[in-house]
Amino acid sequence: MKPVWIVDDDRSIRWVLEKTLSREGIAFESYASASEAIARLESGEEAPQVLVSDIRMPGQSGLDLLQEVKNRHPGVPVIIMTAYSDLESAVAAFQGGAFEYLPKPFDVDQALELIRRAIDESMHQSGAAEEEGLVPEILGQAPAMQEVFRAIGRLALSHATVLITGESGSGKELVARALHRHSPRAERPFVAINTAAIPKDLLESELFGHERGAFTGAQAQRRGRFEQAEGGTLFLDEIGDMPSELQTRLLRVLSDGHFYRVGGHSPIKANVRVIAATHQNLESRVKDGLFREDLFHRLNVIRIRLPALRERREDIPLLTRHFLQKSARELGVEPKRLSEGALKYLCGLEFQGNVRQLENLCHWLTVMAPGQQVEVGDLPSELREAPPQVLVGDWEKALEGEVDRLLARGVPDVHGLLSQSFERILISRALAHTGGRRIEAAQALGIGRNTITRKIADLGIDGGKEAAGE
Repeated sequence: MKPVWIVDDDRSIRWVLEKTLSREGIAFESYASASEAIARLESGEEAPQVLVSDIRMPGQSGLDLLQEVKNRHPGVPVIIMTAYSDLESAVAAFQGGAFEYLPKPFDVDQALELIRRAIDESMHQSGAAEEEGLVPEILGQAPAMQEVFRAIGRLALSHATVLITGESGSGKELVARALHRHSPRAERPFVAINTAAIPKDLLESELFGHERGAFTGAQAQRRGRFEQAEGGTLFLDEIGDMPSELQTRLLRVLSDGHFYRVGGHSPIKANVRVIAATHQNLESRVKDGLFREDLFHRLNVIRIRLPALRERREDIPLLTRHFLQKSARELGVEPKRLSEGALKYLCGLEFQGNVRQLENLCHWLTVMAPGQQVEVGDLPSELREAPPQVLVGDWEKALEGEVDRLLARGVPDVHGLLSQSFERILISRALAHTGGRRIEAAQALGIGRNTITRKIADLGIDGGKEAAGE
């Protein structure tokens, strides 16, 4: 998603909005004047997702900026900030095409809700079809995703073969579509094929086509995916599962740029950019003799690795809101909202199915959750029964998720249960660190010798020596 632009000469207003958007994982850029923002627009760089601008500023006004944005990027929603006494300017803003106005002084939550609505409007206009617009499903503020975005940008004018790696459900086809849309081939076809989903004996014809009479049932000539993608991009998903004989044929196409239909004798030139993807470790498959090494090197010209969702947990709130809004639009209902507890609980889950699993979950919640606000108890039972994974450096979030899980299940004495677990882990690890010497463990933890002795007995902790010399 492109950034939200904040334009206001009041530093305190910019600071409040910056902190609010940062907390919500929404990218932003700030400008102290309309002139700065207009200069950025005139530079030809990317337009904002949403513009939030004050009306009255030294030099050019917010209305001047509104007019400039609407002339250059009519689909960008513009929110105009104005004082209550400045309603005439607000009317002028609406007449100039503003999305909404935000009266000062404003409530931060009200401002955030308005910006979210504007973002939804922007995405709805620019991404009505998956092949068009910005493909808004590719969202992420995590550093690993920013690297993916940078890679797509660097490859904008390239025709190079690309290999996309990542777990199932992480969004490899979306990245392939983005690479195509930003490439010089954008006006030509994007053709995708999952090589693992087509029977081995049909895959060759599916890729390269066949001549009439080439085999039983071939009653007419058929163009394969290479011909269908002429001038555009061919996306080969799950390339690691391609049969060895077809690997040889694919290598030949990539090497000399020609192929033959099944049963054909005339070479056909392939003007196609190939993007391949796999969830498997191709280096290991090469070592095991399951994938041709020369084909691997042909495909591995440029590699993009998509992170698993558990590697970018900070994106879960952003993605969850997006998918809930998307499902609501598809079903024609109001979008559901996750409570803080439910969102923290989701952030602690493993999501083996990655972004696809999260999207399916959001659709399920849109249909099945009883209220507009989703609590932990509204989540599917299989998720409520799976404790969140404890992450290094993120144990507090995992603990919050575990508390929510236990409360949702109606477990009695949650405080006592977790307090005992907490103390047992602390003392056990301290004893392991000191080789079982209780006095040293107590000193390391900052508790008394009698206290640690009593806790060892009460908590049923195994081991521990009375003195360092024993």
